[in-house]
Amino acid sequence: MVREIMRDEAFLSLKAEPVCPEDLPAAQDLLDTLNAHKDGCVGMAANMIGINKRIIVFDNEGKYMVMFNPEIVKRSGPYEAEEGCLSLAGTRKAKRWQSIKVQYQNERFQPRFKTFTGWTAQIIQHEIDHCEGVLI
Repeated sequence: MVREIMRDEAFLSLKAEPVCPEDLPAAQDLLDTLNAHKDGCVGMAANMIGINKRIIVFDNEGKYMVMFNPEIVKRSGPYEAEEGCLSLAGTRKAKRWQSIKVQYQNERFQPRFKTFTGWTAQIIQHEIDHCEGVLI
C-alpha cells in the first residue's frame, strides 16, 4: 500500500526499533511508496512512511533492494555531499563515505554483509541516518 510521506521532524528524529518477521508487511508498503515516488526518490526508510522500524529500501543499480536492521560496519573515503529528502524541504550538506560495508538481514532474517560504493553507498547512508533519527 502506498503511504503518506511523514514530515513530522520529532517523529523522524526518533531512533528506529529493530525489525522482526511480523514487520514484513511494512517492507512491502515501503517498496510500494518508493515506487510511487520513483521520479524524485531513490531510497526510503520506514520512518518516512510513519513506521518506526529499521527497514530501508533503495535503488541498487536499477533494482530495488530491501534491508532489515542495517548497520554500517566499515567505511572509507570521506567526502561532503548535498542531499535532498522527501520528508524535508530543500537540500542540506552531509558527510558521506565513498565505500561502506553493511551488515543487514534479508527477508528471511538471515544475516548478510555487502560492500557498496559511490551513489548506491550514498543512498544507503542517507537511509541508515533515518533509522538513527539523524536528519540531514
